[in-house]
Amino acid sequence: MSDARKEKNTELVFSRQEVTDRDPKYKPTDINALRAIAQAAINVEEFTIPLYMCAMYSIQGMHQITGDNNLYQGRLWPGNATVSRPGTTNAEAFNLVFKVFIEEMLHLQLAANIATASGAVPDFTSNALMTDTDYAWTCYGPDLTILPHILDFKDVKSDPDPNKDYSRIKVKLDSLNKEQIKLFLAIEETEEMAEERIKPDKRYKYFPSVPFKDWTPQKDEKDLPLFGSIGWMYLSLWRYIDIEYSDGTTLWETVFTPNSSQRDIFNEMNSGHPKEEYPGFNATITATEPAQARLQVLNMIRAITDQGEGKSVGDMIRRMLGLLTAVDKEYQADKPGLEADYMSYNDVGQNVPSTDAAARADSPQVSMDHYEAFTEVQKLVDAGSILTWDKWHELGNNWKPADLKTDSYDKNKYPLPTADDIAGALNRLKAKDTKNQNYTQFCQASAGAIAGVTRVLNDYWTKDKIAFPFPSMAGSGDRMSICWAIFGKIPDISTGTKERKPGVLYHSCQSLSLTASGSQSPACAGVEVYHSCRGSNDCKAEGGCGFVQDVNGGGGGCSSKVTFALSGDRDTPGPLCGAPVLYSAPSDNKCGGLGGCAVPISASQLYPKPAKGDTATMQLYDFEGSDFEPIIIGTMQYGEGDLVYDIAWVAYMKVLAHRGQPIPQKPAPSDFRLAFPPST
Repeated sequence: MSDARKEKNTELVFSRQEVTDRDPKYKPTDINALRAIAQAAINVEEFTIPLYMCAMYSIQGMHQITGDNNLYQGRLWPGNATVSRPGTTNAEAFNLVFKVFIEEMLHLQLAANIATASGAVPDFTSNALMTDTDYAWTCYGPDLTILPHILDFKDVKSDPDPNKDYSRIKVKLDSLNKEQIKLFLAIEETEEMAEERIKPDKRYKYFPSVPFKDWTPQKDEKDLPLFGSIGWMYLSLWRYIDIEYSDGTTLWETVFTPNSSQRDIFNEMNSGHPKEEYPGFNATITATEPAQARLQVLNMIRAITDQGEGKSVGDMIRRMLGLLTAVDKEYQADKPGLEADYMSYNDVGQNVPSTDAAARADSPQVSMDHYEAFTEVQKLVDAGSILTWDKWHELGNNWKPADLKTDSYDKNKYPLPTADDIAGALNRLKAKDTKNQNYTQFCQASAGAIAGVTRVLNDYWTKDKIAFPFPSMAGSGDRMSICWAIFGKIPDISTGTKERKPGVLYHSCQSLSLTASGSQSPACAGVEVYHSCRGSNDCKAEGGCGFVQDVNGGGGGCSSKVTFALSGDRDTPGPLCGAPVLYSAPSDNKCGGLGGCAVPISASQLYPKPAKGDTATMQLYDFEGSDFEPIIIGTMQYGEGDLVYDIAWVAYMKVLAHRGQPIPQKPAPSDFRLAFPPST
């Protein structure tokens, strides 16, 4: 951290909370309340992410799959993406919502770090948001009116101006339309705005004072009062932190946990992320002394509220109430940092200006708080200048091969499905879906992709060796986007997935099942294991696309013994000096976390070029016994431009040959697999 930032932190001197001389007998109650608010903050920040993501990906548009290669030269895929220079109102709106969406992930990280510093264990699959078996998001629905922990729209006054009437807002997933933008503005509004809209006879339910009346150590976040605004929730959190007791102690001194698990995906620097995204403030609590840690917590709260509603809780504590202001410089994203961290390429692998950096850090949006950003989007929506996928379908559009091509389409040398094949699949999935079975399956794919992320986050804050599932987040967007593009309907994650059955060896893709047990069809991966990327696959044999991983590199479920089929039982040896690196094969990973990504596997997923000096060798396994223990049966090769499904099929045949079973005929790609874009 720079000296300037240290100085900024130490200069944050605010008035103390008026809760002083409190009887220490209330400490257990206050500790519980503080941790409940911290969990509520996690819930609120997490709640916004799929909501904003769903609307963002409803914006009609196309994108390319790019990297430092030319694998997908000449191809376009359904779904919008950030651009460095928005040339359309659709692109402008996408960039604005994308900025907010990413900052909500930052807020989720900050809230979780505050929670762990207070001795709480963050829960990213809270029943306040979703079910705990099939991960169905119960907080969204066409008849729901409650923003979790914040506001019930039934308590809001009606207004004769339909653009100002928030009383009929529903808390649901939807496209980027007039009602949805009002929902987003309500989420990001200040307490003054919320108080003005709430019916006078209902205001007693909101803006609770601290300490909470009738709170007990047995209650949890579902018992909290409604806060009225996100800012008031964080203000209440701060007021609890600042409680002083008659014995001279404070609540923060009591709960503060030095050296707590602090995770950072925004300011941590490494080879793949060389610069801080927000160099103006700490995104983790690094202090080990309570007073200094308290100031770091306050700075995090200021960052959240300053970026969100445009007025920091720090300003409220200092009683400096005023109009909405631009985001303070210290809380703005740093464009040079983003350009280094998020490089962009064209479809032949040439570096181009970073599109994510432009969306998040160009003027004027870099200084916009969330309320201001959504106000700008509202102007575009009200003017009728945004085309969403539902409107695109209502206009009678269907998919044509030309929609999926650029001028260099014929220059692509890799064995991808043709644009005709993909366009045909996109059209058939909708046209033949008379019972909504295809649509439901795509909704479950979206729910499974997001569930993969949330389950990993539960471990990410409790287990040091768990990595953040970056590609899974991008994959979740791919799943939502393609559902919008095919059906013109919301990717309804309230459907959830399905609960896994114990004792079933699930598989990653079409006709790759090694068993016929359980509810899965041998023709396709079970809904229970849909996920979007590496790190989020739960178990052996579920790994999909082409993110190859070292089989000796650990992983989420790699504690079981691996044996050799021909040379007796012995633990898997570590790599010998000079020995080639062995990688995990698709649909044949020995344990959770080592299987690449994307279940089901996209028919267009290709392997990139192996690393320099890499032998591109994969380790193969069979799975035996009731626990499906992995045994090594040999190796195989892969190369740049190989279709991932083809490699998975070769691995599958080798397993069947090892078992002495007949080799079936390789199936043609299903429409489901043809429709999915390759993972980025």
